[in-house]
Amino acid sequence: MQAIMAVKISHLNKHIGKQHVLRDISLSIGDGEVVGLLGPNGAGKSTLMKIMVGVWDADPSQSSLQGEESVLKVPSTIGYLPELNPLYDEMYVREYLRFFVGLRCNSQSSIANHQLVESLIVRVGLTAEANKRVGQLSKGYKQRVGLAQAMIGDPELLILDEPTTGLDPNQLEDIRALIREVGKNKMVILSTHIMQEVKQMCSRVVIIDHGEIKVDKPITEIEDLEQTFREATVEHKE
Repeated sequence: MQAIMAVKISHLNKHIGKQHVLRDISLSIGDGEVVGLLGPNGAGKSTLMKIMVGVWDADPSQSSLQGEESVLKVPSTIGYLPELNPLYDEMYVREYLRFFVGLRCNSQSSIANHQLVESLIVRVGLTAEANKRVGQLSKGYKQRVGLAQAMIGDPELLILDEPTTGLDPNQLEDIRALIREVGKNKMVILSTHIMQEVKQMCSRVVIIDHGEIKVDKPITEIEDLEQTFREATVEHKE
């Protein structure tokens, strides 16, 4: 029987210069959870995600944190789609995905790598665009390329920062359905400003403001998400 995977963050802090960006963050996520990460601009969402994927380090543990050690445990494989999706515009879509499959799955055979690329192309709806250069794609299709890249290697945890930016209504529904499907047996953290997106895709909501977690509840326990968000963040507004 496969062990249940989980993310665990305990008493995590992050300073950037003199600014205390994240304050005593504690969070656990298990298999099959799609967590919607909400917060105003500058709340600390992207900083938290960058620490989870190893781009930045958290502060060293502080003895003043009620005697608790600062802990960050994440799965060994993570897929990450940043808000500003970095792509190689001169490469063809299929070529681009083959390149990253080769980097992340270098122990596989060339046949297995080819099959993985083709399955990703189908899953994210890139079949008609696979032979185009990335730079020729619309913003929405570029997001699909980024999502396919994040899914390489069958990651245990998928971290998506504003994944539906630039998608038209039809594309939105396709990508939302894909994220819901992926989230059935993986851990997904989804940062977004779109409340309706959280309602449709997420099993749980975490609202962060000024570097602190203000709300952490299952979506089924939140009657009015917009009102909950306003109440969680209004105290810091001028």
